[in-house]
Amino acid sequence: MEEKKKQEPKTEKKTKPEKKDLGVITYNIPTLPGEKKDVLSPLPDSYSPQYVEAAWYSWWEKQGFFKPEYGPNPRGIFMMCIPPPNVTGSLHLGHALTNAIQDCLTRWHRMRGETTLWNPGCDHAGIATQVVVEKKLMRERGLSRHDLGRANFIQEVWKWKNEKGDRIYHQLKKLGSSLDWDRACFTMDPVCVSVHNSVYVFQEAFIRLHEEGVIYRSKRLVNWSCTLNSAISDIEVDKKELIGRTLMPVPGYKEKVEFGVLVSFAYKIEGTVIVATTRIETMLGDTAVAVHPLDPRYQHLKEKKVVHPFCDRTMPIVFDEFVDMNFGTGAVKITPAHDHNDYEVGVRHNLAFINILDENGYLINGTKRFEARNAVLQALKDKGLFKEVKDNPMVVPVCSRSKDIVEPLLKPQWYVDCTDMARQAADAVREGRLKIIPDHHLKTWFNWMDNIRDWCISRQLWWGHRIPAYFITVNDPSVKPGEDTDDKYWVSGRTEEEARDKAAKRFGVSAEKISLRQDEDVLDTWFSSGIFPFSIFGWPNESEDLRVFYPGTLLETGYDILFFWVARMVMMGIKLTGQLPFKEVYLHAVVRDAHGRKMSKSLGNVIDPLDVITGISLEGLHAQLKDSNLDPVETERAEQGQKSDYPNGIPECGTDALRFALCAYTSQGTAGRDINLDVNRILGYRHFCNKLWNAVKFAMKALGDKFVPAEKTQSVADRWILSRLCAAVSSCGTGFEAYDFPSITTAIYNFWLYELCDVYLESVKPVLSQLDGESAMHQEASICRQTLYTCLEVGLRLLSPIMPFVTEELFQRLPRRQPYNSPPSISVTPYPETSEVDRQMEFVMTVVRTIRSLRADYNLTKTRADCECERLQGGHRIWCVAAWPK
Repeated sequence: MEEKKKQEPKTEKKTKPEKKDLGVITYNIPTLPGEKKDVLSPLPDSYSPQYVEAAWYSWWEKQGFFKPEYGPNPRGIFMMCIPPPNVTGSLHLGHALTNAIQDCLTRWHRMRGETTLWNPGCDHAGIATQVVVEKKLMRERGLSRHDLGRANFIQEVWKWKNEKGDRIYHQLKKLGSSLDWDRACFTMDPVCVSVHNSVYVFQEAFIRLHEEGVIYRSKRLVNWSCTLNSAISDIEVDKKELIGRTLMPVPGYKEKVEFGVLVSFAYKIEGTVIVATTRIETMLGDTAVAVHPLDPRYQHLKEKKVVHPFCDRTMPIVFDEFVDMNFGTGAVKITPAHDHNDYEVGVRHNLAFINILDENGYLINGTKRFEARNAVLQALKDKGLFKEVKDNPMVVPVCSRSKDIVEPLLKPQWYVDCTDMARQAADAVREGRLKIIPDHHLKTWFNWMDNIRDWCISRQLWWGHRIPAYFITVNDPSVKPGEDTDDKYWVSGRTEEEARDKAAKRFGVSAEKISLRQDEDVLDTWFSSGIFPFSIFGWPNESEDLRVFYPGTLLETGYDILFFWVARMVMMGIKLTGQLPFKEVYLHAVVRDAHGRKMSKSLGNVIDPLDVITGISLEGLHAQLKDSNLDPVETERAEQGQKSDYPNGIPECGTDALRFALCAYTSQGTAGRDINLDVNRILGYRHFCNKLWNAVKFAMKALGDKFVPAEKTQSVADRWILSRLCAAVSSCGTGFEAYDFPSITTAIYNFWLYELCDVYLESVKPVLSQLDGESAMHQEASICRQTLYTCLEVGLRLLSPIMPFVTEELFQRLPRRQPYNSPPSISVTPYPETSEVDRQMEFVMTVVRTIRSLRADYNLTKTRADCECERLQGGHRIWCVAAWPK
């Protein structure tokens, strides 16, 4: 066998000769949902995903194979919760990768005999869901959420969720995900989050942390989206890099806005001091000018002040080490209320914080912020203070949801003090109690945990978990009115009555003198997701599920949310339960398109996994773009990309081929590099399924109707193929233990395609043609059939976690070694171990030693491998057919 045959199939080489095989065959035998599929009728002539994938999933589910209560528990417990996908629409190939990996691991643990739970769930996705429903309302009825009011708008969101939200679960089932659906949990569902009566898990978590002082109220800068009218998290801010002057579209503006320039102007001070800025409009909120303490150009300005040109405000010159002496003139304007760096300078030097913008992005005088940019520039020119404008490389923060320019805005918000929790989370990894795989992510983990900032959990939305905190007004002249940022005047409670009682006790007055106003904001969705690993089991109640399944075993997700979700789950788990939520974290790479671009709805390059499974025409792909929220220019660009990438659409590949391809792409050896997934390559694995199908059909015909599995002594050829099977079993077991999925797919692919089909089956076809009888040839054929059965049965079990549908279809057609107590499905049969195959090849080492002895006796010096499949396995060399003694 040539080396090139060992490589993964190249699409262009594999697809062209086999395009005729891509016919569609459907399963038409009436089968009620949950009933077992007919396995007595003959197999179709060729593999067809539609035929193979029909009926099996509902049968698996009805039989309870996915429930941890199914079967014995000889080997412990495996528990993993799904990273809850957003309810906002459909999964893409990135989600498909996550679920392919997780389901492979789940099925492998289940086949090993462990009590296995993979818990499903869905995230309410506060901002994303609200944006989708708001756009739908405006498009269909011309209404905003403010036109409806909060209560009616929330009803609209629930209506949308109930109509559209189940699409994700449908996709997961089509992907073969073996989740225990009876435990499915939606983060806004009272069934999921109820503790007792009307108390919710998120309320319990907030109240406990607030009463302990871990959650507190503070007025600080936040990432503000003027379009959404809400603070947003860092993960919802896209950093757009500019190399110089760039005109960018901004929601609410007819003309594009200029970015990527540095504007210099002068402040008067016994002469002038020239400062430079990329956001000239914010100079209206300047309260100081800063220079570096060692900058020789400005030493004479100590204790000097400048005068604002548009008002009588005098501003100090402050000396601060944060200033870059090489940027601009080395003197910078300080706007503490509208810049994150300036905020820190303002705190250090006790500067005034002057807010010039409202929540909609308007100045106090009603001018829109980017219109004010031009007005301020002209006013500086009129006063003779303008100096120059020049290109300046910069990063512009853009809201990923609204595409608006993010503004730093000073707002009173709720924060989580993460210092102690982050230290414990970092220590858990340093001490080995929590393992992060691959370990090249450790640097990122420690960098975040050791330098963590407090977490803003307020979101100015209507859809989400409303913060259970109330502002207190005491109707008593002896009590001074409170400020919004004073924690003393905020109380949390499971109900308003509980909050009122707490407030009355705090201020020493009767409950009748207390007036409460609940905070309008909702919690950051990551807060709700952070408690997901234990909220799904009814925490803080001591439920049986919480006792058995928490802490979990593994958390598997993409590395891009290591901080935003994984770290917060670890911190919240430690703080609220006293335990780590899981023992290991496995992080896979992010899926990008074939050109290396991040999959994004705004780019129009998102591929629905169902379109890969069932196939879709180019016209169908175009139609999806027209139904999206892309503007016409982006739609046209995306259509051109689709024409280039999928000129004939996407062919039907099937679930098994998609899963196999995704696992084959996943490698730790790339040090976290992203995956550029060419959908067309998946087609090669559909052809692998067809090869598998034809091999089993041929083998079953060769076995015959009267075949009974047994253990018999084998020929050299039999022992060779069993040694290759043993090597594949070993590689797969090691691969699963190490989360090395490419080694698993490579071992299985090579065994089935190159060793079993290309070598063994071809070599034993003459033997298998012998009819049953008593002669030596007949006995040899009988032995060969036993070996062939072992290869088929063990080989299908090896492949089952990755390709559950085709392996179930073929496995059900095979006879059983123990027909009366055999498991009903391949999904609950034992996963192969090397000891199982070793029993079938007890004389292999004798054969190997005989070959070596013959070489020595006849002085046959071996100068090179007899063929490319010679391998070193377990310290022994095993040769393929080309090396057998003639």
